[in-house]
Amino acid sequence: MRAVVSGYYGFGNFGDEAILALLTDRLKKNGFEVVVLSADPRTTSMNYFVNSVNSFDFHQVSGVIKQSDLLISGGGSLLQDVTSIKSLIYYLWVIFTALRYKKNVIIFAQGIGPIKNILAKFFTAMLLKKCNYISVRDAKSHDLLAKWGIQSDLLCDPIFSLNVKKSNNKGVIGVQLRGFKTLNDALLNKLARQIVKDFFDKKIKIFSFQDTFDLDVCKKFQTILQKLNPSISTQIISSGNLQNTIQEISQLEYMIAMRFHAVLLAVKMGIRTVAVNYDVKVEKLAFEAGIPLISMEADEDFDLIFENLKCLNENKLFDFAMSKYFDWHGFDEAISNKKRG
Repeated sequence: MRAVVSGYYGFGNFGDEAILALLTDRLKKNGFEVVVLSADPRTTSMNYFVNSVNSFDFHQVSGVIKQSDLLISGGGSLLQDVTSIKSLIYYLWVIFTALRYKKNVIIFAQGIGPIKNILAKFFTAMLLKKCNYISVRDAKSHDLLAKWGIQSDLLCDPIFSLNVKKSNNKGVIGVQLRGFKTLNDALLNKLARQIVKDFFDKKIKIFSFQDTFDLDVCKKFQTILQKLNPSISTQIISSGNLQNTIQEISQLEYMIAMRFHAVLLAVKMGIRTVAVNYDVKVEKLAFEAGIPLISMEADEDFDLIFENLKCLNENKLFDFAMSKYFDWHGFDEAISNKKRG
């Protein structure tokens, strides 16, 4: 049996690559040969020991889907037009191609919407109604599909199923930043001043989770820190090797993070974490985990935020993450039905 996996793969994004690792491992354990549609097929093949073709070679993509038994679309927020209408059209085309060839289609742990274009919304709903199994990772997506008359399973993020150990390290501070329109110099400078004030005697590791978007702002932040305190120890951890990034995070005492999966992974390891609220999904996770939240404004009381950070109970954070269980049952049943069929 062959499964084709479609998603935001091959772009070096930590969260998406971690989900891909979990997904390919699950499929292999169920006896599937895996083909991943990737922007960087060679790297994807080497990293996950799978076959891979270029996402944007439409002839080749159509060919591997035709020769497959199953298409899996996800995870991530693929079906939305806020980022780009072009990306939505692409992912819908992949799903349409699979349905045209009468293949089973699984929508895996996605965030659906927002979709502002009326025609795009119509086609999305029409195609999703023909899919064999759908799981979503947030209540808004679940409610939207219910409104369209589409059944779906509401699950937590797949990264909660990642097998990681609890961190018990001291002396290293993690800062994970991403380039974003509201991440201004005032906020960066205030955050740097607070870190230099509270953690001047600790090593600062600055994490880029996707170098295309994150690396420049990480380098900028490193420069700000070094100007404030030339003797402070800093290191930039570039995106790339998934296991290396996980290992580096496991060595942290504290984490200050923007990206959703950076916050999630740190909390899962029981690391005292403060989230930077650039997106509602980060805000929601911070609320659920009971961790401090920094807004994108620079006028907050950072002293209070960092004091709350230091008072967090690592065991409670770890217990919260362990209480989140990603249910593979519906997914396993859907691919098992295809194997029997």
